[in-house]
Amino acid sequence: MRNSNSGPEDGTAPGKYLIVGPSWVGDMVMAQSLFRQLKANHPDNGISVLAPAWTRPLLERMPEVEQSLDSPFRRGEWRWGGRREFGRGLRQRGFTHAIVLPNSFKSALVPFHAGIPRRTGWRGEWRGWLLNDCRRLNKEKLPRMVERFVALGLPPDSPLPAELPRPRLQVREPDRDQALARLKLDPQHPVLALCPGAEFGPSKQWPAAGHAELARDYLARGWQLWLFGSENDRGIAAEIIAGIGDEWSSRCRDLTGETSLAEAIDLLSLAGAVVSNDSGLMHVAAALDRPLAAIYGSSSPKFTPPLAEKVELLATGIECQPCYQRECPYGHLRCLTGIQPELVAGAIERLRGQEPAP
Repeated sequence: MRNSNSGPEDGTAPGKYLIVGPSWVGDMVMAQSLFRQLKANHPDNGISVLAPAWTRPLLERMPEVEQSLDSPFRRGEWRWGGRREFGRGLRQRGFTHAIVLPNSFKSALVPFHAGIPRRTGWRGEWRGWLLNDCRRLNKEKLPRMVERFVALGLPPDSPLPAELPRPRLQVREPDRDQALARLKLDPQHPVLALCPGAEFGPSKQWPAAGHAELARDYLARGWQLWLFGSENDRGIAAEIIAGIGDEWSSRCRDLTGETSLAEAIDLLSLAGAVVSNDSGLMHVAAALDRPLAAIYGSSSPKFTPPLAEKVELLATGIECQPCYQRECPYGHLRCLTGIQPELVAGAIERLRGQEPAP
């Protein structure tokens, strides 16, 4: 079903877009490919993004986004009346198009109540009456999340561009310098950044022993180590630091729980190499164009791979991978323990244009 007042579909005229964004760091980074596609369609397209307040540091580093609108709704929260009133409050903003990236029914309520003429999204959860450009997803034709995002910014059934726009986060150098000063960090020596956490669960976390052995290798070469993550990652970060030992403690900094998301983005831009599990920070590092060794355990890179050139995807490919379980159902975690530190070091050196380390 289409609204006759929705305007041209061929991208010849600019529009004012409201994007209902995702609620995960990695997904929001990949959503930048859609924003860049909309600007490629017409450079005068205006883009506002409705998303949780914590995503604002990401959106502020995406030059395509003109405005970030903080969603007052918690994940999983319905609040029918609240969504109606919030949507009605947007009517005066003059949005011509809405693109709803989450697949839930409730995520389509705000654009509907805002009276936005053209409302686009994938079919699901009986929300066809909320979206007047409700499309049927062909998962074989669009196997990756980023392809599904970009496709919603094109006319129905249009082919994807030969090369998808890649996420590219901009760094705020004054903010970065302020973070360096606050945390007393010195970027003069090359930085190995480790992102050892994974909100999903331990089946996505490369063990601390592997991180520690890899870190010792690079510390011995004169590098320094910065550990990134949230407060929830302090446990594995402490294990890594303990595994490294006191010899290199002066060049190790545990930043887990010590930085905001904005500071983590700016500081990661200084890394000479990044090693990350399949996590939001993995996508951030890719969007900063850092040499990135991405480690996969229970998940698969086929659906949400990091979108950059300087990336090596590391997975054992054993028979039970991917299982998509939070904890290993067999108790052996061989999908991760089978990835040896020298394999990760070799990936880093190839990405940096040097010979693999012995």
